[in-house]
Amino acid sequence: MRENRLVPPTTRAPRTRAAEPDAVCAAAVDLARAAAEEDAEPGTVGEHLGVTAEGERLVTHSFASLAKGYRGWHWAVTVARAPRARVATVCEAVLLPGDGAVLAPAWLPWQERIAPGDLGPADVLPYRDEDPFLAPAFTVTDADDEDQQQVWELGLGRLRVLSLEGRTAASERWYLGDRGPTAEEAVHAAAPCSSCGYFLQLAGGLRRAFGVCGNEWSPSDGRVVSVDHGCGAHSETDVEAVQQARLPEPILDETGAEAVTLSPRE
Repeated sequence: MRENRLVPPTTRAPRTRAAEPDAVCAAAVDLARAAAEEDAEPGTVGEHLGVTAEGERLVTHSFASLAKGYRGWHWAVTVARAPRARVATVCEAVLLPGDGAVLAPAWLPWQERIAPGDLGPADVLPYRDEDPFLAPAFTVTDADDEDQQQVWELGLGRLRVLSLEGRTAASERWYLGDRGPTAEEAVHAAAPCSSCGYFLQLAGGLRRAFGVCGNEWSPSDGRVVSVDHGCGAHSETDVEAVQQARLPEPILDETGAEAVTLSPRE
């Protein structure tokens, strides 16, 4: 029975190839082409590309594919001959990718395709049992946070908290983001956030590098900022207030006035 299918490049089992192709099987070009045309769209089986010996009395004929969207693919039709038989039989006809073929990207599970910012108000992420960024709440991950973790992490009743790897990833993301020392507003700031009265330090080991801005006039209000970030709303900076000049009284210009006669009301 002949099997017809489209095979990805890594799913076809390797065969032990013979040194020379069987003469009867190698001559069955028309039989192999007919098998490919049976499965392909009309007029999309191109020229014969060659024959390859796959084993004893087993060869594969290759034909170019002219189908749109399958550039670089080719039809591979395998034929075989029984011992002492004088005719070949088609085993399978498949469409295979070659060098330069257009292939679909590797499939990724839904939870791995989600990027930051994709989550909507009603969306729920799947539970990750083996999350490298989380650790059991009763596990101490950093000596500097030992007291804080015993008092807060266990007391809040959370099953998992950020692991050392998770906190490192968050720290790098925050520090290299738009609320770190390289942001444009931080470069032009006169003083860092660490000396601002609105700077609220985080708890645990992260307090040495990050805090939350509590200044409603700052563009970073309510966001995590690094200690060396800064902006123009620093509590201790000041600029001279510019007094607005008093404008003169308005002057009515009647030199260009034009008299208009209005019709009486009916």
